[in-house]
Amino acid sequence: MATYLDFEQKIKKIQENIISAQVRHDQGDMEQYEKELDKEVINTYGNLTDFQKLQLARHLDRPYALNYINLIMRDKYEIHGDRHYRDDDAIICYIGYIGDEKVMVIGEQKGRGTKNKIRRNFGMPHPEGYRKALRAAKMAEKFNIPLLMLVDTPGAYPGLGAEERNQSEAIARNLLELAELDTETVSVVIGEGGSGGALAIGVADRFAMMRYSVFSVISPEGCSAILWNDPKKAEAATNAMKITSSDLKELGLIDDVLNEPLIGAHRDRDASAKAIADYFLEKVQELREMGTEKRMESRYEKLTSVGAYSE
Repeated sequence: MATYLDFEQKIKKIQENIISAQVRHDQGDMEQYEKELDKEVINTYGNLTDFQKLQLARHLDRPYALNYINLIMRDKYEIHGDRHYRDDDAIICYIGYIGDEKVMVIGEQKGRGTKNKIRRNFGMPHPEGYRKALRAAKMAEKFNIPLLMLVDTPGAYPGLGAEERNQSEAIARNLLELAELDTETVSVVIGEGGSGGALAIGVADRFAMMRYSVFSVISPEGCSAILWNDPKKAEAATNAMKITSSDLKELGLIDDVLNEPLIGAHRDRDASAKAIADYFLEKVQELREMGTEKRMESRYEKLTSVGAYSE
């Protein structure tokens, strides 16, 4: 059963009418309802608020990293473990092919259903998850394989065990190592990019966001709890924080916004997966043509241009 948000109810009704017309084999009604659907999609998704975009980024039916990996990769093989402590299922790493390009893909995986959500720790990686990601990234560097990272997490896991195993060091180590990684790297926020948990696989030559994704230093609920002592003011916090793809593109904090279908990735997974694959292959080719020295200089300039400082 598809899940519909409050502002998607008109679309739900029209889609139910289309199914009913298909069952009746009523071609006339079906064509009329499809025209109504196209119009309603433009009206609904063409005027979304920032909070509604946040809801879409967290939509229960939104594709996760593993969905995209299964759609865009072939001949893939999963890499497990960090060679230090254990395997963290909140981070997934695959080597395989996208088109004719041999690639390494690292993603944050939330999981569906109670059992899988617990297994994936709700998409909140432990330190060993980030160390596994770094191991895969260094493997890509060793064999000169381009790297694709799919960001989708509410944040790094803040539990006692994670802190004991040095969560902050694991994230900081990834920031340092990915900044110096000698291979073409592309990172895409596919859903929710939360704080250091997202940054740990977000340092890349090209950093992009899907149309209905968010990227923030803290969740709107956490922000409203701190500022107003009221988590229910999340909508006001969302508007103030500027966390949507369009806002971050305007601020120059991301390179590109991927052309996710207007109706959302949760309604058209194939088109969304194609958008990611096409963007990745295009950017890898651009980066390859730049040459190593120019590519590394460009990455350095991009990372150091964020924010401002004075001595």
